[in-house]
Amino acid sequence: MDLMKLETSKLYTLQLDSNPENVALVENLIEELADKYKFSDDTFANMMICLNEATINAIIHGNKCDPHKKVYINVEIDAKRAIWTIKDEGEGFNYLSLPDPTAQENIENYTGRGVFILKQLADQCVFNAQGNEVELHFKI
Repeated sequence: MDLMKLETSKLYTLQLDSNPENVALVENLIEELADKYKFSDDTFANMMICLNEATINAIIHGNKCDPHKKVYINVEIDAKRAIWTIKDEGEGFNYLSLPDPTAQENIENYTGRGVFILKQLADQCVFNAQGNEVELHFKI
């Protein structure tokens, strides 16, 4: 009889004040995990871009840089995947009614591409019903 090796996952957590400078803490965690779990260069880059974007959105758009509100970041990681959850204490937004950033009338806008980027670079992107939490999946 073959014994199967059970893969266990690990959970890492950050709680950030709503200050854009705190994105550096997320970047440090991604770098630490990339070294430990040997992320490919593409996965590392996609993860860095997505987590940076999601964290900034949570701080600026979700929490409105309110120093009394927090951003909660969790990552559950195992040998095959990393699942990041980013949650803010804001009111949320309707992620289904965002304008298309690739439409001609929006192409030159300076903002409005964040959710599009998340959906393009993460293997899976899931928002909660309220729109104040996003779950990003990456194969590693």
